[in-house]
Amino acid sequence: MTDGAAGPRSGPSFAVAFGGGGARGLSHIHVIEVLDELGIRPVAIAGSSIGAIMGAGMASGMSGRDIHDFARSVLSKRSELATRIWRSRPGSIGEMVEGGIRLGQFNIERILKAFLPDAIPRDFAGLQIPLKVTATDYFGHGLAVFDSGDLYSALAASAAIPAVFRPVMRDGRLYIDGGIYDPVPFDLVRDAADLVIAIDVVGAPVDTNGRRLTSIELVFGSTQLMMQSIIATKLRHHRPAIFLTPPVSGFRALDFLKIDSVLAESIALKDELKQAIEHAVSAHEKRRRANAI
Repeated sequence: MTDGAAGPRSGPSFAVAFGGGGARGLSHIHVIEVLDELGIRPVAIAGSSIGAIMGAGMASGMSGRDIHDFARSVLSKRSELATRIWRSRPGSIGEMVEGGIRLGQFNIERILKAFLPDAIPRDFAGLQIPLKVTATDYFGHGLAVFDSGDLYSALAASAAIPAVFRPVMRDGRLYIDGGIYDPVPFDLVRDAADLVIAIDVVGAPVDTNGRRLTSIELVFGSTQLMMQSIIATKLRHHRPAIFLTPPVSGFRALDFLKIDSVLAESIALKDELKQAIEHAVSAHEKRRRANAI
């Protein structure tokens, strides 16, 4: 564990599921910081889209403070942002027009290579905590879960938001955003630990006070509603020990430059999570003692 984190902790084991939601997922940083403060090291992590990226940072051994500082150093400085955007440019004219020129379809694999910290390894084998990454198999019509092999292509596939990023080819299959099928993948780690923490940052459309919605806002909002329907169905079948939803609906999926606002708006998540963990641990211990009688 990195400097500043609490020491080893006894008690029930934990797994964490980080949900997808674009820039709203910057609030996952609060969760990682709280787990560090409490000395909780998850035995398994699952993530979708931005949740997979945040999960990869934690699974790599980065502390919440490490991730927080890195994200702010990139997203709060225009010069650093410009440098990394330049690095993510197409390597050649041929690559730029490969498959035809498509407006708004950026190469998410190049972007991740330019923006992710060096601490995140290129292969799942380099992670310190087991990680499951979701993606949607476009022509296979179903959920794909990656937990081995090339990590960056898995993260890119999980974060490939349709109409914004081009789909990702991996092992001959075409993949898009993992949130399409499993927005908060707590089901993937339900048997890996005593207690599962799940964080939903999908958000929902907010009232525009009469302003006419753009086509892209309607597309993103409709996708949010679809994802919330999936989450509600999953919760009816099985609810994790801790399921929290920070108030981040006011932010759009690509509002990454508003990192300070996202973190400020969701700061109450820290105390909410600490209280939820205390209650969940207490309930777990009561069940354990009852079963031992």
